[in-house]
Amino acid sequence: MEEKKIIPAKELIIQTLADKSVMKQVIFDNTLVSFGLIKEVLHEIATDYNVNLKGTDRRIRLEYVDRGKFEAELKVAGDILIFSMHSNVFEFDRDHSIWKLSYVQEDKMRSYCGIISIYNFLADSFRYNRMEDLGYLIGRIFINKDSHYFLEGKRQLGFLYNNFGTTEIDKESIRKMIETAILYTLEFDLLVPPYDTVKIASVGQVNNKIENSKLQTGKRLGYKFNSDDVLEEK
Repeated sequence: MEEKKIIPAKELIIQTLADKSVMKQVIFDNTLVSFGLIKEVLHEIATDYNVNLKGTDRRIRLEYVDRGKFEAELKVAGDILIFSMHSNVFEFDRDHSIWKLSYVQEDKMRSYCGIISIYNFLADSFRYNRMEDLGYLIGRIFINKDSHYFLEGKRQLGFLYNNFGTTEIDKESIRKMIETAILYTLEFDLLVPPYDTVKIASVGQVNNKIENSKLQTGKRLGYKFNSDDVLEEK
């Protein structure tokens, strides 16, 4: 029986740095470039839509805000979409459907991805500094070393793309994702919370509401935000 060769630790470290670590830096760069495109498209959408909303109530105009290197915001009427890029690169767990793709099976390195998350908050939560209010993750964009991508999201956001391994992310695909996120947000209404979840309030809560409007609010406060609403790319 042939004796298995033991690779020295130094050689393994150098090999890992040269392969996996360099690959992760490429993914970070690809994700950052993609996030820059997202910012451009958000600004373009706000400008474009506002031209068509002239003469309407100014409160429904779209407002784009660059919140720094890794965050951007789009206000749509009473809602805010926050786009947030994570600075790290991630691998999927072994139960994720991504492993069923021949594209990934051919090269495991293709499964490592950067993540750009899309959150939905109420605009009033920021306007009135309601720090206890809730926002919801409605979608995540995954981008790999080849700049290939897929979208995992709530309901209609989960149906958009079956192109991981075939199409690179670009401004056209980004615009479709953003407009779908806007539609989902506008249809995702603020529900009256069940009576039993709000029937008791402390003096402190009431005082805080009077002073800072801090009684907790969220689109599904008191309701189960179902995990089975989340749809992945297959």
